[in-house]
Amino acid sequence: MRSALRKSIENQVASFTMQELVAPHFDPNWHFHPHYQLFTVIEGTGTRFIGDNIQPFEPGDTVFLGPNIPHLWRSDPSYFQQGSVLQTRGVVVYFTEDFLGNDFFSRPEMHVLQGFFAESVRGFEIQASYRDSVRESMFNLLKANGFQAILQLLTLLDELSQSPDCQPIASFGYVNNHKVSETERMQKVHDYVLDHFRQDIRLDEVASLAGMSSSAFCRYFKTRTNRTFSEFVSEVRIGYACKLLIEGKSTVTQICYESGFNTISNFNRQFKDVTGMTPAQYQRAYR
Repeated sequence: MRSALRKSIENQVASFTMQELVAPHFDPNWHFHPHYQLFTVIEGTGTRFIGDNIQPFEPGDTVFLGPNIPHLWRSDPSYFQQGSVLQTRGVVVYFTEDFLGNDFFSRPEMHVLQGFFAESVRGFEIQASYRDSVRESMFNLLKANGFQAILQLLTLLDELSQSPDCQPIASFGYVNNHKVSETERMQKVHDYVLDHFRQDIRLDEVASLAGMSSSAFCRYFKTRTNRTFSEFVSEVRIGYACKLLIEGKSTVTQICYESGFNTISNFNRQFKDVTGMTPAQYQRAYR
């Protein structure tokens, strides 16, 4: 398995990096890097992990992330099946805070943008009402070069910093407590849960993957993620259930068991704990 490392994204011929990503699936490695990142999903579905937040994603999902916040867009299992013809596509911008010089964003005129950058340590989700505008700007940025590219990026960042449609993703006070040396251990845990959440997951098996006793692993996981391991598993299952509810192809009872829950009462209770709604209410609200 490829280790999940702190990424370093550099552009040798420009001050920031702009990429269109096309692949059979999104990068399956849980990672973080010292760059700001603006990312939008054009094609693909799955589960998104940002800081301590877990949500399903689909085309249109657009986020802005501050430096060093762990993240992962895990494509659905169908994207990894042998012979799959599915593909994912996204557009991403990476830049560092000093990409225009050490003091550029320290100027008085950048006060609002400074606050936006400071709050982006939790990540921002761009709400549906504003996504189309952001995505259009990103596509235009893909075609821009030189000074025009800088102007367009600064204009986009200014608009984002003043928009009420940028909502925080990770919980208030979230801090990345992961060390670069620990990412492979957490990658193993993420991979195991994402591959087995539809089944019963034994704590001792997961703890052994991390090279710990069950009790030590529980303490370690809570310290690093601000949630218990059982809460994490439940949120992964709920995230998958949300995706199935949005698709609307199965009954709530079918979705309950397909998502790894053993009883409908437990499913309803945990779903409401996580989303604030019952499965039926969630489905109606989305539609």
